[in-house]
Amino acid sequence: MRQATPVATAAGLVAGYALDALLGDPRRYHPVAGFGRAAGALERRTYRPDRLAGAAFTALAVGAPVLLGVAATVATRRRPVARAVLVAAGTWTVLGGRTLRREATVMGRALRAGDLPAARQRLGHLCGRDPSALDEPELARATVESLAENTSDAVVAPLLWGAVAGLPGLLGYRAANTLDAMVGHRSPRYARFGTPAARLDDLLNLVPARLTGLLTVAVAPTAHGDRDRAWRVWRRDRNDHPSPNAGQCEAAMAGALGVRLGGRNVYFGRSEVRPFLGDGPRPEARHLKRAARISGAVGLAALGLAATYPLTLGRLVGAVGRRAAQWSVAAGREGRR
Repeated sequence: MRQATPVATAAGLVAGYALDALLGDPRRYHPVAGFGRAAGALERRTYRPDRLAGAAFTALAVGAPVLLGVAATVATRRRPVARAVLVAAGTWTVLGGRTLRREATVMGRALRAGDLPAARQRLGHLCGRDPSALDEPELARATVESLAENTSDAVVAPLLWGAVAGLPGLLGYRAANTLDAMVGHRSPRYARFGTPAARLDDLLNLVPARLTGLLTVAVAPTAHGDRDRAWRVWRRDRNDHPSPNAGQCEAAMAGALGVRLGGRNVYFGRSEVRPFLGDGPRPEARHLKRAARISGAVGLAALGLAATYPLTLGRLVGAVGRRAAQWSVAAGREGRR
């Protein structure tokens, strides 16, 4: 039965990915939206303008979903079918690949039609920039950058954490990522309170973001991109971004598309000037379809790695962990004699 558990996890990840690819996010009663409302209520009760309060808030808000995932994992340790169903439901809940690609498609359609008001209104579905003064290249740039970064946040990272830690990994990662979106930005209210959530999200995305960059380089030819150029730009520019993770994804996407990202971003009430990533022209509407194709190919590649891990390296890591625990127990008994 122990050997059936990795198979159940792998099958659940594949089934959940398929559900997201076919159906996208649930239209109503999305569990992540429900978590956001609960986290908002918790924030109102725990908020103080200091990092200690933010750390307590983050620990409670992330700890609860992780404990729920642990309880479900323990309850299904001898029920592989139930485990697979729960992992599939959790994977579908936390993934956002189809919705992400659909938003890029809708934005591209609006830009090709020259409908800037519609494109500006749509940008809020992808990022928090002020779209009121953005023209086509800037709207396209914002879309490409958001698509690149969120391919890691909404696809690769959940799959990776689901492969490594099962249902607790899926739920815990999505909780941390949601908190970062809620309180992890630089604003007067969250400058200190939101720091723990932002740092936790950075930590959880260190490996997924770099994997996303490498996979973007690898799949660049699926969208008529140049793999050598993507590799060169990724190596050169990935650490220029102020975020420790976003630059990994954006630099690889810039190289794959042959465009230049970065520049001045205007948010509501503040602006940031970011270094340029990549060479070539600014993005246009025609680049969005290619970017969406790359995002989809990266997701499929990440799924292959995630589904393989529990059956290969994950099984080895589990065996080593169990053996170490047995040795520890035996050593403890020997020491009490």
